[in-house]
Amino acid sequence: MRRTATGFALTVALAFLVSGCSTPTTVAAGPGPTPSSSAPDRPAPTVVPTRDPTGGAEANLQFFDWVNRAVLSTDPKAGGQAFLDALTEAGFDRGRMEVTADRTAIDLQADSIQFSVRFDDGCLLGQSGEKTGYVSMVAPVLGSGRCLIGATEPVGG
Repeated sequence: MRRTATGFALTVALAFLVSGCSTPTTVAAGPGPTPSSSAPDRPAPTVVPTRDPTGGAEANLQFFDWVNRAVLSTDPKAGGQAFLDALTEAGFDRGRMEVTADRTAIDLQADSIQFSVRFDDGCLLGQSGEKTGYVSMVAPVLGSGRCLIGATEPVGG
């Protein structure tokens, strides 16, 4: 767990250093994807956002958030596979996703999980946990070609 949290923190720090303008956004895991649950610096959508199949990470961030908030409105303690399944159903490429473990090495519930979708121009990163709520951001693809640092779980097809 500590490795996962450190990995996400390093990813966030790297994103700030490389991009200089990406800002993480906290979104409350409330009753669902409503305008009142949007982050203060990201305007609430007045219509349901859609996936932009030709757009990059930034163009799909609002839809990514909408899908993930819908997952949390159904299950506030959703695990990584629930997010991956919902993102896949929403049209994101499962082969470009990563997710961290729901359980720690000593079989405790992880404080938070991280999940991502890689685009050619960057990564959509999401984090969900009881203490942190839901947080997302756009970050650059790492030199390894991945979005998350450290051990990840099999995504499946």
